[in-house]
Amino acid sequence: MSLDAILIACVVAAVLALVVGGALGWAASRLPPATDRLVEHIEALLPQTQCAQCGYPGCRPYAEAIARGEVEIDRCPPGGDAPVRALAALFDREPRALDPAYGRPDQGALVAWIDEARCIGCARCLPVCPVDAIVGAPRHMHTVVAERCTGCELCLAPCPVDCIELRPVHSNRHRWHRAA
Repeated sequence: MSLDAILIACVVAAVLALVVGGALGWAASRLPPATDRLVEHIEALLPQTQCAQCGYPGCRPYAEAIARGEVEIDRCPPGGDAPVRALAALFDREPRALDPAYGRPDQGALVAWIDEARCIGCARCLPVCPVDAIVGAPRHMHTVVAERCTGCELCLAPCPVDCIELRPVHSNRHRWHRAA
């Protein structure tokens, strides 16, 4: 074999490797990974309250952690037992009870309520509300849009005058679909 034949074979192999590598890279950029579909499926089973009671800043990060196998499926009290049962079926596991360390689903749906006479307008509750259910401006009274509130309790701790409390949702509210 001559040196020219070996050189031509090396160039052809390199060009072929570049073409195949480029095609694989293009295909990988066009196809979503299987984990994204699993995360989307898990996220669809969660109640989308973005309450952070599970220890994650929202339903999507919690779904991603479940898909990676980092956490259990029993950390979502706003959803009640329905998401746990659905996730257990998805992963072919036995359903388990909700972990009480992350909240109590048995207390019923709650919404935040601000005692407007005691509110000093400090605005500390505004940035922690994951669904922007609290409205107001600095040094002005705040209030809660009950239809948006998920009852996540995140607004309670930052309030320096304890003017926020959680109250039960009246049964005539149609937006709460907590499964029993």
